[in-house]
Amino acid sequence: MKRIPFLLMLLWFAGSLCAASPVQKLSNGMRVSPKKGAAKTIEISVINSRIIRVQALPSVEAPSAASLCVVPNAATKTNFQVATNSKFASITTDELTVKVALSTGEVSFFDKAGKAILEEMPNSKSFKPFTAQNDHGYTMQQVFKGTQGEAIYGLGQHQSDDFNYKNKSEDLFQYNTKVSVPFIVSTANYGILWDNYSQSKYGDSRDYKDMNQFTLFDKDGNEGNLTATYIQKSKPSIVRKENAIDYENLKTVKKFPANFDFNDGSIVWEGSIVSPITDTYKFSLYYAGYTKVWVNDSLVVPERWRTSWNPNTFRFTCHLEKGKRNKIKLEWKPDGGVSYIGLKALSSSPIEKNGNISFWSEMGDKIDYYFVSGKNMDDVIGGYRTLTGKASIMPKWAMGYWQSRERYKTQAELLGVMSEYRKRNIPIDNIVLDWNYWPENAWGSHKFDLDRFPDAKGMVDSLHKENAHIMISVWPKFYVTTDHFKQFEQKGWMYMQAAKDSIRDWVGPGYVGSFYDAYSAGARKLFWNQMKENIYTKGFDAWWMDASEPNVRDCTDMIYRKELCGPTALGSSWKYFNAYALENADAIYNGQREVDNNKRVFLLTRSGFAGLQRYSTATWSGDIATRWEDMKAQISAGLNFAMSGIPFWTMDIGGFCVEKRYDEAQRLFDKTGQENADLNEWRELNLRWFQFGSFCPLFRSHGQFPFREIYNLAPEGHPVYKSLVYYDELRYRLMPYIYSLAGMAYHKDYTIMRSLAMSYTSDKQTFGVSDQFMFGPGIMVCPVYSYKARTKEVYLPAGSQWFDFYSNKQIAGGQKIKADAPLERIPLFVPAGTILPIGDVMQYASEKKGEDIEIRVYQGKDGKFSLYEDEGDNYNYEKGAFSTISFEYNEAKHQLVIGARQGQFTGMLLNRTFRIVPIGASNTNIQVVHYTGAKVEVNL
Repeated sequence: MKRIPFLLMLLWFAGSLCAASPVQKLSNGMRVSPKKGAAKTIEISVINSRIIRVQALPSVEAPSAASLCVVPNAATKTNFQVATNSKFASITTDELTVKVALSTGEVSFFDKAGKAILEEMPNSKSFKPFTAQNDHGYTMQQVFKGTQGEAIYGLGQHQSDDFNYKNKSEDLFQYNTKVSVPFIVSTANYGILWDNYSQSKYGDSRDYKDMNQFTLFDKDGNEGNLTATYIQKSKPSIVRKENAIDYENLKTVKKFPANFDFNDGSIVWEGSIVSPITDTYKFSLYYAGYTKVWVNDSLVVPERWRTSWNPNTFRFTCHLEKGKRNKIKLEWKPDGGVSYIGLKALSSSPIEKNGNISFWSEMGDKIDYYFVSGKNMDDVIGGYRTLTGKASIMPKWAMGYWQSRERYKTQAELLGVMSEYRKRNIPIDNIVLDWNYWPENAWGSHKFDLDRFPDAKGMVDSLHKENAHIMISVWPKFYVTTDHFKQFEQKGWMYMQAAKDSIRDWVGPGYVGSFYDAYSAGARKLFWNQMKENIYTKGFDAWWMDASEPNVRDCTDMIYRKELCGPTALGSSWKYFNAYALENADAIYNGQREVDNNKRVFLLTRSGFAGLQRYSTATWSGDIATRWEDMKAQISAGLNFAMSGIPFWTMDIGGFCVEKRYDEAQRLFDKTGQENADLNEWRELNLRWFQFGSFCPLFRSHGQFPFREIYNLAPEGHPVYKSLVYYDELRYRLMPYIYSLAGMAYHKDYTIMRSLAMSYTSDKQTFGVSDQFMFGPGIMVCPVYSYKARTKEVYLPAGSQWFDFYSNKQIAGGQKIKADAPLERIPLFVPAGTILPIGDVMQYASEKKGEDIEIRVYQGKDGKFSLYEDEGDNYNYEKGAFSTISFEYNEAKHQLVIGARQGQFTGMLLNRTFRIVPIGASNTNIQVVHYTGAKVEVNL
């Protein structure tokens, strides 16, 4: 027997101790093996001094897959220290300390002063095995202790008019009008990016339950059911006893009476409910058609409407006492054809009550999230973009006005619209060719119907000659008869369930088709090559990526939706349910940049996910309804989407799906010239929406009939027409300001459309203001969303004087006011210290270079602004080809300093005129500065 040298024995023994240690230092962080708890392994990775990745594994090892939303080079070399004591393992950077409890694995985050920022709740991790489509993983949840007094924003874009998600919940999946981004930002200056692609939930992880969770009584007082009365004009009513109102998809609507005529009837559910506990219940109303809800004879849901094929969800709460009967009544009138309705409820959640934060996901391999800290909310969103990618600068023309319609049916019709705008001198930059330009039976062929579009390239060339651009709609959808479908099918890159089930769409007699698998790298390349060969070569400028949820079929139940969307190249569609739009955007962005890296890519997509901004992609809010309440909901939807880290967002100004009364009123006017009450309301609705839309990151009108062209909304000389043109022209006058904001979104990780809480976090009164917003640092926008309203209650944040944009009247901050809101104007306010560059009216964004710009200086506070310029249509800005001119105002000196120009680019103006307009206490004389690029001091 050989003797082992003593030194080797010592080394072996030391190595055994290290292997058994619950803490291992890694090159980028540490690995902890808790003594107990749901997670067997916790990995802490340092991305930089203020961003930390946390992975909690249900086993010692877990499958490793590249993140879809986090870019590969997000982490930078960062100094950190690892330490342990009897209770915790910790990592410390220059800005954070992260502690992991050795006993149970809870993770806590502290600032450099030792103050807790965010902490996982004890024993709040959970893993439950989950299998789908032969793919294995876990259902998982993580709960965090919330910060008292904070507000929570983000989570993408949702339509229930929720704003601050503190003490609230949201279901995170993709659907028409609903865009889910698993990122939140807190007014306590931290954020969480939850890196999971399955259906997820923020807050309460439970599903809403049917009404039979309560003791039910019908309208006559008999226990067990509600009374459902099916009223039909031409047939006898049907009365049924029902213990649930659950008709929310194609499967459950089969429970309606077989002989009920949706086109000729309405339904009333009524009776009483008795709660088993005293609690404030959350109710979820799922509706298409006209809907009202009463509780105890109080109208808790005033009339809401959605078109029959595109339902919406609205939530409300009711306090119910144990054992007490509460009258309930739901009135529903379908709006033609099969429609959908549902009413469900949930008791309140301890997570919501305690103000905690929770993320739950249906399927994944591990808990995987990123903690981001910052000095302010902008800093946190900057950290999010460090993780998920910079926001591209959109082409300058995209900042102008877009005209769209569902749909321009011929080439002549589309060109005629652009010609009419140019003839009337109404500014416009972009027109959109929506779906169905192809032969009826050839969706996905990317071919043009030559009877209607005989010369697509000639059409594009004609628009370019008029200094206009054109965006074209391309769906990831293919009829089975097309060569493109077959190319995908041969490679295994097509979702085949819809084809196997012979699902027919709504076009003509109905055609069978499906969607390609965007999770496959090969499929993405093929998708782009098909687009390039058939469309890009004709000169189209931008891409409208519709139905990118993907929406294989409307109104299916969730399980069937997932079956239709997979399996994917990466795994089951349960695991990869939410990130399709991101992968689809990757296909076009990288495809076009490989073909021509000197032309900016621009995509507009109906869905989105974390990281979308790196693909030069914006999102619009889907096929929303033409209702005042829907207009209001877009304000909070757009703000939360922007605070999800994706800066470019837009909507269908005026709403997409139109109530029949507006359609009929327009047709009556076209026939007789009679403007009835419905047409009067339609015009006001569109004007108010247009006024709001002119201050969104992207300015776009679109929808079904009535037509949305400015000259079709109202005749020339009409007050509505005049105001529409005014705000369109104002948009172009603000182009130096707006394009500077677009530059800031890339260079400074700036957020253009901002909640008041972002800009005025120290004023907690701003946290709940969901119907006003900052458009950049200098303009507060206060949309009007009530019919015939001529005033609006406005909150002016504390800490600043405010100026009325139109009159320059000064008003103190920290108060609510009743602002004037005549039909032709919406309230706009400018904070003291703003420096606002305003140019001339232009017919298109690049018509003038800005040789003569008015610089408004709103006095009363120090201020600064940087005027950004580049070539406007290529990627030279990524290589440093841009310029900035700084403006700094010193209130004490009443002096404006125009800094020396920094940077240069081809075509840059070397000499220009700035007209300085002081607004405030000092003299108001306009001073003219002839600027040549050198520093200039101007005394005001």
